[in-house]
Formats: sequence, C-alpha cells, structure tokens
Amino acid sequence: MKLKLENIESKRTQELANSIRAYNRSNRELSKSEPLNIYLEDEQGNIVAGMVAETFGNWLEIEYLYVSDDLRGQGIGSKILEMAEKESRNRGCKYSFVDTFNFQAPKFYEKHGYKEVFALKKYPYTGERYYYTKKL
Repeated sequence: MKLKLENIESKRTQELANSIRAYNRSNRELSKSEPLNIYLEDEQGNIVAGMVAETFGNWLEIEYLYVSDDLRGQGIGSKILEMAEKESRNRGCKYSFVDTFNFQAPKFYEKHGYKEVFALKKYPYTGERYYYTKKL
C-alpha cells in the first residue's frame, strides 16, 4: 500500500467520495433526499435571488440563500425562506439546518427563529461561521 497526496481535484477525488457515500447508505437508516431549489429571475431571465437546498429525511438542509445587493432589505430572502420551509413541512420535514458566516446572515436566520447550535471562531483565519437549526 502507498499513501498519496494530491493538491488537485481528480477522478480519485470522485472515487473516494463515491466510496464514502456508498458506505453511508449501507449503514444509515433509509431516508429520502430531494432537491429543493427556488429561483427569482428578472425580466431577462437572470437569477437575482434564490436558494439551493435539499430535504433529507426529517431535515431541510439549506446550502445557499442568495439575494442580489440591489434587492436586499425588501423581504425577498424572507419569502424564499418561508417558501422553502413550507415545502419542507409538506414533505414531512420537522427541522431545518443552515450554516452562515458572520458577514452573511446570522441575524436574518435568528429573526426567522433559527437557534445557534455552535460556531467556529477564527474561521478560516479571523472570521466566524455559525451553525443554526430550527424546529419547523
């Protein structure tokens, strides 16, 4: 056997990811995973706001929530989040999970009932990354 170090994405990276996913599926309870993506487009079809998320078992897992600078503060992010939570409840989810940096949206999620479960300080060097959950 021989240990190798790579500093690039390669076929080996995907092979390793597939191996851990297969292991996880064989050892955890069966659970349904479905994408939950919401987009707001302008008149030209450009995405100006949206969410990339998935429902996984009892959980809504929010990966990204974005609102363009010129649309912030108009309640669009709140509408997107509320739409995602409603759809998640319709899918049987009971909880939501998100992580956000200190310069992104911690106050936004707190305003919507999310509770901090832990934070990484000095991440990656001087910032902070917060992890939140919410009972839906």
